[in-house]
Amino acid sequence: MAMHHYLRLSFILLFVITSFFCVYLIIKKRRNRKGPKLLSKEKYSSSISEGMAEISVSNGTFFNIWPYVSELKAAKILSNKIKESELIYKVYRNSTEDFEHVLLATEKENHFVKIVVDRNKKKPMGYLFLDL
Repeated sequence: MAMHHYLRLSFILLFVITSFFCVYLIIKKRRNRKGPKLLSKEKYSSSISEGMAEISVSNGTFFNIWPYVSELKAAKILSNKIKESELIYKVYRNSTEDFEHVLLATEKENHFVKIVVDRNKKKPMGYLFLDL
């Protein structure tokens, strides 16, 4: 009987230690989670070319930015109050079609959040604030 209780206690102890270890790793991973990146002037200027052409928002041929928009909202860079249908203000693509610049509306008039997308890597490079 004593051996049975000893095995049961050892399994319970092993379970508790494993649970604490898993919780520790989850917390550590969430703290090290990378959020949206603010672009530097150098990276932003490298994505601009002379022939930036406006793309129609209605045809939807631009990069899918919605997962990145969710990250911006989670980081409280964008407001949750703005409807998604009114969020995209304008979309521009450079002449070599390597980069897209997506202007997102904010609550303030003439203030935008610009997302720069690298079309070759198929991912957002980052964001920056734009005041007109």
